[in-house]
Amino acid sequence: MGFVTPDYGTIFWMLIIFGIVLFILKKFAWGPILKALKDREKSISDALNSAEKARKDVAGLKASNDQIITEARKEKDLILKEARDIKDKIVADAKNLANAEAQKSIEYARQQINAEKMAAINDIKKQVAELSVMIAEKVIRKELENTKDQEILVESLLKDLKLK
Repeated sequence: MGFVTPDYGTIFWMLIIFGIVLFILKKFAWGPILKALKDREKSISDALNSAEKARKDVAGLKASNDQIITEARKEKDLILKEARDIKDKIVADAKNLANAEAQKSIEYARQQINAEKMAAINDIKKQVAELSVMIAEKVIRKELENTKDQEILVESLLKDLKLK
């Protein structure tokens, strides 16, 4: 039964060896192990704090990003509105310019028509005058073939002049 119940000497030496091992562990290993555990705890705490800070930064960046996107959309709308206004102004100016050019062309055509009309009227008057002179010349030649008719004509002309 020696295996089941230990001897007092074995218990004594076991206690002394256990104490020495405990002392050595406490002196050399316990401090560094506790320090390593504290460092590990601190690094985990720092990592959690950094993660929380990063989460807040990301939330802030997201809000900032949303604000920038909103401002960009407003600016885009403003630029598009200005572009539409400029386009409308250019179109209106082009229409006004085209109307002015059309009016100029119409006025020029009217002037040309009036000039042509006056030239045609003057030409017709000239032709009528020439025809009248030719007719009058032929009539007068016929009437003035004899001297008695000439004297009668001169007297009638003188009477007409006195009447007026």
